Amino acid sequence: MIPLRLSLIALSFSTLFLQTSCVTAYIESVGGDTSQAFSRIYLTDFNTAWQCVLESLKNSRLDVLNFEGGYVQTKWIDNTAEKNFSDSFGTADTYLKAQYRFKVTLTKSFTQEQHTIKATVEKEQLAQRDVLEGWKPIETDSIGETTLLYRLGRLIYIKTKLSHIEDEKTKKEIEKIDF
Repeated sequence: MIPLRLSLIALSFSTLFLQTSCVTAYIESVGGDTSQAFSRIYLTDFNTAWQCVLESLKNSRLDVLNFEGGYVQTKWIDNTAEKNFSDSFGTADTYLKAQYRFKVTLTKSFTQEQHTIKATVEKEQLAQRDVLEGWKPIETDSIGETTLLYRLGRLIYIKTKLSHIEDEKTKKEIEKIDF
């Protein structure tokens, strides 16, 4: 009786796995939404986070810049050579063209008497295998998104630390003047 239950449980898990993998393959084959959003929460104010986002994307040309909405989008960046090089070790064919862009969204929040910012990064990757195929979305490897979030976190840390040092210097100067 117990082995029968275990085999039924194993069968249900394998069916669930096959259904989810088939759905993912179907979505990719019809050109569905394969993008993922990566996010992280930072303990800082909105202005500092906004400046750090602009600084972390300074090597990319910006397409949309909305301070009030906390939204930044880069222009399409050609990465055909990088995609062909990284995928050449697999069984995939080479790409005729490949391009990507970043979308960064900042959301304000306030927790435990501190300002917090939720930064969400999404990388939209498109590729074209031949002239007749057209552009199709492909799934990213998440390295660009996590790198951008890490860079953003380091810049926020540095700006916050410099701000605290400047505040301490100002307090010391004020104390010198008072005596």
